[in-house]
Amino acid sequence: MASQAGYCRSELLSGADRAHLPVSAVRRTSPLILGGGPAGCAAATLLARAGAKPLVLERTRAPQDIVCGGFLSADTVGLLEHVGLSASALGAHPITRLRVIAGERVQEMALPFMAFGLSRRTLDAALLAQAGDAGAGIERGVTLKMLDRTQRRVHLNDGSTLSGDTIMLGTGKHDLRGALRPPDARGSDPAVGLRARLAPSTHLSYILNNVIELHVFPRGYAGLLLLEDGAANLCLSVSRSHLAAARSPAALVAALARTNPLLGDRLAQAHATGPWASIANIPYGWRAEPDRPGIFRLGDQGAVIASLAGDGIGIALASGCMAASAWQRGGAEASARFQSSLSARTRLPLQVAGGLKWLAERPYAHGPLLGLMAHMPALARLAITATRVVTNPRP
Repeated sequence: MASQAGYCRSELLSGADRAHLPVSAVRRTSPLILGGGPAGCAAATLLARAGAKPLVLERTRAPQDIVCGGFLSADTVGLLEHVGLSASALGAHPITRLRVIAGERVQEMALPFMAFGLSRRTLDAALLAQAGDAGAGIERGVTLKMLDRTQRRVHLNDGSTLSGDTIMLGTGKHDLRGALRPPDARGSDPAVGLRARLAPSTHLSYILNNVIELHVFPRGYAGLLLLEDGAANLCLSVSRSHLAAARSPAALVAALARTNPLLGDRLAQAHATGPWASIANIPYGWRAEPDRPGIFRLGDQGAVIASLAGDGIGIALASGCMAASAWQRGGAEASARFQSSLSARTRLPLQVAGGLKWLAERPYAHGPLLGLMAHMPALARLAITATRVVTNPRP
């Protein structure tokens, strides 16, 4: 089947034939980008503008919301502008303040930068459209089955294969067979991400205007902000054992509303709560090291920051920009340098975010955490800034 960029897929051969088939016998595309999220689209756009012919394979057939806080920090906004998009032009809701809530205790402070709330539905649609306009091939509704990293060959669910000198893996928090992250990266009680869309009342919209709320509680936290269309985005990170004990996301949130009255008030002010989306076994703090030649791990496949930092989209965009820059200078062989550079650049943000996550999930640390915001706001702003990824897109 021909792709939008004019590439073709080779039908999957039998096991015996495939074992003796040289890689060059399979039609090659380079670079081949797996995943059409912020990381993959940033790389595709910059590569296409530089004259390459990248092909993006995206599993969804249409834009959709996913488990994501929807928070765009200053570095993320700058990286969006680097690839040609404006958060303001996309209608993103401005955010200037952070409100941390622990039970009935509340502390608020100004953010050290202008931020925005934007749904992944809107962001991803704009990024994919821009990548296509730049000249990248885009195939949607493609289910990836396995990645053969040694042969740099992707097996698709329809029985076909694609191969390329360069594979850029940007499947987000979803692992692909053949490129699984190590099980011990998850920890003994890994985090689960949950997300729902709220239809807020006028009062709730007023409360959340220009503010991101962080509700902290034992073994987890929740972020709440307004999006470009006026809806509220509720995103939670909880331990797997916490969710298992509650048996369902709805039951978990109901229990949290009872023990966290201000979170309960926010939920009561919503006219409706959309269906829950989830992602399990999130390996917060994990960073990829250099893989086989030609394999570039982007976004969450390269570095997973604790979600309360609000810089996951920033890291995704930065990694896509870095990968495109590295490939333009060194081709497939630049993958090792790229991966080492991404790991080094994200080390401090991931460590600081991990420390803040540790504090947020322990009730005895909530008092000192709120006290830091109240009495040492400059230090609190420094900690927030330290979780940002460097915006220079060159590795």
